[in-house]
Amino acid sequence: MKIEYDNQLIEFNVQYGNGKKISIHIDSSGRITLKVPKKTSEETIKNVVERNGKLIVEKLNSIAAMAAESPKTGEYEDEGKFLYLGKYYSLQELIETGDLNEAELKLKLKKFYFASCKKIVGERINKYQAQLRVKPKTIDIVESRTKWGSCSSDKKLTFNYRLAMAPVEVIDYVIIHELCHLLHMNHDRSFWRRVGSLMPDYKEKEEYLARYGRAMTL
Repeated sequence: MKIEYDNQLIEFNVQYGNGKKISIHIDSSGRITLKVPKKTSEETIKNVVERNGKLIVEKLNSIAAMAAESPKTGEYEDEGKFLYLGKYYSLQELIETGDLNEAELKLKLKKFYFASCKKIVGERINKYQAQLRVKPKTIDIVESRTKWGSCSSDKKLTFNYRLAMAPVEVIDYVIIHELCHLLHMNHDRSFWRRVGSLMPDYKEKEEYLARYGRAMTL
């Protein structure tokens, strides 16, 4: 759905559920999701968005501004700069470049990030599994444009390989976030309390992903 507010188009997704209240969620990429009770009319939904239009537009503008300030990744040359664990490194510091062309360098660098992400997540997830007393069925590293991590209803976790570009504490946040979904599949208060019990400053980690997420790419 979409509405126009203050000469700006607001597009949003609607999820119908068994809850009794309407809630608005805006992720780090600016995607808007409304969770509404079943049989809620389209008119009611649009009225809620319009009433919250000012706050929504301010949040979207803030996300866009932070993204515009993000550092730009480098070119595929020996001195091209790429993020790894929150810091910029030249391409030749991360992989052997040899006489590879750009396509070959990109593929090799992606394999480096996949392997690094798998290793880091594998090393760090055990600690939080123990604290939460949960265990995922499987853990996979994937490529995604929209999600840093996910948890399926059958307890399968996935993590975006691009997380290897983030600082370790940000990776920890995404790990905690997805592990907490093994206990709470939605983003209700109980979920965020559980996340906050392990990482009180989790909002700072979300802010990092919102600010630097677009720079964390190949």
